[in-house]
Amino acid sequence: MEGAFSNSMPSHFSYTFTPGTSSAYVTDTVTNTWMDTRIWSKLPQSLIDRVIAFLPPPAFFRARCVCKRWYSLLFSNNFLELYIQVSPRRHWFLFFKHKSLKSYICGNNSSSTPGSGGQTSTTNIFEGYLFDPYDIAWYRISFPLVPSGFSPAAASGGLICWVSDEAGAKSIILCNPLIGSLSQLPPTLRPRLFPSTGLKVGPSSIDVAVAGDDLISPYAVKNLSTESFHIDAGGFYSLWGTTSSLPRLCSLESGQMVCVDDRFYCMNYNPFSVLAYEIAANSWCKIQAPMRRFLRSPSLVESMEKLVLVAAVEKSKLNVPKSLRLWSLQACGTTWVEIERMPQQLYQQFEELEAGHGFDCVGHGEFIAIIIRGSDKALLFDILRKAWQWIPPCPYINHGGGGDDELHGFAYEPTVTTPVTGLLDQLTIPFQSFSGLIG
Repeated sequence: MEGAFSNSMPSHFSYTFTPGTSSAYVTDTVTNTWMDTRIWSKLPQSLIDRVIAFLPPPAFFRARCVCKRWYSLLFSNNFLELYIQVSPRRHWFLFFKHKSLKSYICGNNSSSTPGSGGQTSTTNIFEGYLFDPYDIAWYRISFPLVPSGFSPAAASGGLICWVSDEAGAKSIILCNPLIGSLSQLPPTLRPRLFPSTGLKVGPSSIDVAVAGDDLISPYAVKNLSTESFHIDAGGFYSLWGTTSSLPRLCSLESGQMVCVDDRFYCMNYNPFSVLAYEIAANSWCKIQAPMRRFLRSPSLVESMEKLVLVAAVEKSKLNVPKSLRLWSLQACGTTWVEIERMPQQLYQQFEELEAGHGFDCVGHGEFIAIIIRGSDKALLFDILRKAWQWIPPCPYINHGGGGDDELHGFAYEPTVTTPVTGLLDQLTIPFQSFSGLIG
């Protein structure tokens, strides 16, 4: 367990918070109440640690500035074990800038440094944008250790999965952005272009699936196969040795898969259907989508541990108003039930802004974010409160109205410790080092 934790706080970590982006931000106009230091000083350290473990990540990292002991909590195995036990799950989102569905071009800061002969060398630092749907707050976070030539592909259990962009066998990195840790997986065995990637991180296991976009020649791809990676605390691991064939004539769109229970799900296009990959059985099946002839921009999301399909419904030849609807896949695995429909007045406003460009969705817990392609406009739906609201634009990107403002989102659970990555240290496969690529 100890090897899973860093020995020093990465100096590159920093949260950037803009006042006014959070509904919880209130100007302090009330005189602070004096706190009796005789009471504070007598509180047991175990109680203080428990209170700190409940803090959200921004407050936790600010609290580390108070004293040496609080600063060292991030390196204390006792505290981290307590943190895992009591820290509440937070259903946040992590967004990156991108230009197209198949090429996630992350927003980055370019810093030029003088080189020899008066030339300048440019270093690109990947940048992401954390969104807290509880307080409606944005935070900016950087990924200086992720080498260039990688794109975010999936997220689970506080880890972000980065996959190499270059065609061929895929290199994969798992990153915890809060503490700046990187864990490397062995490269896949089959050459691919832009495969769909699924990630499931549990308390004692890691599963990764890479599917489709098989390179059958230097100039052609075909959706043929799936490779899977597994490692667990019981000592069992499979390094891409488990493969399975995709359903015939499937046309899944490259991108991330959605994990619900022990299955990865992704959309199949033309005609619309849902493909399900059962991790334990290493097999695929096809699920018919509801109203498949009338769906536009269908997206699969995980919400409240259920698979939800979000899509616009357009029955042009029938007397049915256009709408945006949500369906939940029932326990039987074959039946969909409509659970929500966007209010008609809001949909008319949404449709005008969307203007036929389409939209993408990402779900986490009780929240579903709907992002209009080619813009910075997004809606947030709270499935428990049945409430819709517009998400304020991210203050850390330029809003010129172009496609460069488009965001691609992941369900992200912020956590200051991911000890399961220590399992990867048990592998003795000689991985290729990225040390030469990190500048």
